[in-house]
Amino acid sequence: MAANSQFSMAVHVLAMLAGSRDENTKSDYLACSVNTNAVVIRRLLGQLNQASLVISQTGANGGSRLARCPNDINLAEIYKAVNCGEVFALHAKAPSKDCPIGKNIEAVLGCLQREIDKGIEEKLSRYTLQNVFEMVEQGKV
Repeated sequence: MAANSQFSMAVHVLAMLAGSRDENTKSDYLACSVNTNAVVIRRLLGQLNQASLVISQTGANGGSRLARCPNDINLAEIYKAVNCGEVFALHAKAPSKDCPIGKNIEAVLGCLQREIDKGIEEKLSRYTLQNVFEMVEQGKV
């Protein structure tokens, strides 16, 4: 089962925009760096635009740029903007209520899921886009 890559692509794109300062950057250029199709990047930029993280313009001089300073954008905002969803999904069909495990497993997993999601957002909120940009520039791992 593959993990959702929207978050990592969004951070990548936003880090590139942080490096571009206030200049508009074309989706084709961003797509080359991410190694994906420009249409995928434009969809992603649409989500980031709706979350007020980027400003996008169409036309010959169009492109995208950050809506705010990289220090004012934290990774939790980016995570929410691309709607990564929960870390894991619950059963597609309700488990058997006749089974002692089945009748309680969804409630237990749901509680764990909320706790894990909250922990992820708390951890991500500690880092800004500026932090990521600086780590990438310095090659820190």
